[in-house]
Amino acid sequence: MNGIICINKPQGYTSFDVVARIRGMSKTKRVGHSGTLDPMATGVLPVFIGMAAKACDIMPIQDKCYRAGFKLGVTTDTQDISGNILTQGDYSHVTIDDIKNAAGSFCGDIMQVPPMYSAIKVNGQKLYSLARQGIEVERKARPVTIYDIKLVEADLAANSFSIDVSCSKGTYIRTVCHDIGERLGCGAVMTSLCRTMAGGFTLDDCITLEQAQSLAEQNKLEDALIPVSKIFATLPQLKLNSHYTRLFKNGVRLDIEKLNCRMISGDIAVTGSDGVFLGIAQIERETGLLKLKKLFDIINDGQQAGN
Repeated sequence: MNGIICINKPQGYTSFDVVARIRGMSKTKRVGHSGTLDPMATGVLPVFIGMAAKACDIMPIQDKCYRAGFKLGVTTDTQDISGNILTQGDYSHVTIDDIKNAAGSFCGDIMQVPPMYSAIKVNGQKLYSLARQGIEVERKARPVTIYDIKLVEADLAANSFSIDVSCSKGTYIRTVCHDIGERLGCGAVMTSLCRTMAGGFTLDDCITLEQAQSLAEQNKLEDALIPVSKIFATLPQLKLNSHYTRLFKNGVRLDIEKLNCRMISGDIAVTGSDGVFLGIAQIERETGLLKLKKLFDIINDGQQAGN
C-alpha cells in the first residue's frame, strides 16, 4: 500500500501513536508523518504509507495553519494549560483591541525563542528531557515567519480567546500565545490547539482514526489514500515519453534540450508516458541535465487506487 492518509488527530494521542495505528491497519512497515503534533493538539496529520514515506522530507509546502485557544493572566512551564503554573497576573486592564494589537505585532519575520518543552536538541540533548529534570538552558532565538494572525474569538468575561495563525515550519504556537501575554504584561497560556492545514491538506481532507479503522476492517483502507503526487502539484511538471521514462527510472541523467524542457531552478515533478507520477528531479545548471532527486516507483499509488 502506497499513498497518503490524512488523519484528524484526536486529543491525547501522540503523532507516533497515530503512525503506529495506521501501520497496523495498513500492514505496512514503512509509515511516517510530516510534522509532529503535541498530544493535546488535534487536527491535520498527513500520514505517509509505503513508498510515499519518501516524500516526508521534501514536501514543497511546509507552511502550516492553526487555531489556538488561550487565556490571560497565567503562565506555565510548558506554555500550555497542561504545565505547572509559574505566575498568575491581573489582566483587568486588557481590552479586545489590546489583544488584537499584541497578536498583530508578531506578524512577519520574527525571532522566536523555542520553549523548553520541545524536541529541539542542545548539546545532543532534547530540551524536554532537560526540562523534565528541572533544568533550564539558554535557547537561541530562531527565525520564523508568521504570515497572518487574527483574533477570531474573544470573551473577556470568560477569559477565553482564539487566534488563527498561518506560519512557517518550526513556529511554536504555544510560544506565540505566551509572547502575546508578555506583550500585554499579564501573561498568557495556550488552552487548545488545532492544526487546520499542513502540507497543503486541510481538515476537509482528513478522516478520523475510527473511520480509518472501519475501512481497514472492510479491506477498503486504500479508498482513503491520497496520491503522493498531490503534494507536488504546485511544482513545475514534466511528462516524459516511454523511452525517457525507462531511462529516468534507471537514474540516467537526461538532456533537457532533447526533452524540450526549459531551464528551471528547484524541484520538478516528473510523470511517465502513462501519466503516472515517477518522482522529483532537478536540472543541473552547469550541464543542463535532468537529475533524479527522489524516485517514487509506486505500483499501487493512491492515484491509481482511487481511479
